[in-house]
Amino acid sequence: MNEAVFEKMVASVGRRVTLDQADRDALFALRFSTRALPPQSYLVREGEISLRSCSYVVSGLAFRHKLTADGRRQIVSIRVPGDFLDLQHLFLDMADHNIQALTALEVIDINRKDLQDLVLSRPTIARAIWIETLVEASILREWVLNVGRRDGHGRIAHLLCEFAERMQEAGTDLHAGFHLPITQEQLGDAVGLTSVHVNRMMKLLVSEGVIAFDRRHIKILDWERLRSAGDFSSLYLHLGQQRRAS
Repeated sequence: MNEAVFEKMVASVGRRVTLDQADRDALFALRFSTRALPPQSYLVREGEISLRSCSYVVSGLAFRHKLTADGRRQIVSIRVPGDFLDLQHLFLDMADHNIQALTALEVIDINRKDLQDLVLSRPTIARAIWIETLVEASILREWVLNVGRRDGHGRIAHLLCEFAERMQEAGTDLHAGFHLPITQEQLGDAVGLTSVHVNRMMKLLVSEGVIAFDRRHIKILDWERLRSAGDFSSLYLHLGQQRRAS
């Protein structure tokens, strides 16, 4: 079982670069364990030091977030199956944000020191890790634009577009729609709106005939109108970055 799920992680690294057998052997030599976590569990807390592992999402969803001094939360990233959770902390001594399970979550925990040594010794794997962290930075820039410059209608539409694209890339069949396992409060924390405003915008998208929404199940009825409403272009996701850097 462990080897089967670890193969998924190796395949994710290989989607960005072409791994030779020595690279694959080096990845499989990493010390790792698997872990199942319930919703809302913390994987990393801001201010934590001596992080021992970097994690990879096998199933479920997680999110990064920051808290203000008075406890208000800003979600800054949603992580889906096939994503690494904390490569950003690979060479940093202290965590600067929180990582929390959004749903029931299965992860691979990879020994941090082993992964550091691997990145420093194998250029192809280092390139893959660089690409992953640069794509994360690209997504964060788009989230800043979304919160800072789009109206509420556009923010919700944009996030739905991104979620659909990334879940499809992770292997979800979107023909019958998809489950959006996020509360309106959490959605508001991701786009900088109150839960009341989120509810209003979701109802507006439904009334416009753009989506169908029932008990967190989303079906996109008009992709072009949803994309237009969210000013969405998938360029920032770099989904076409498949082994070009090899």
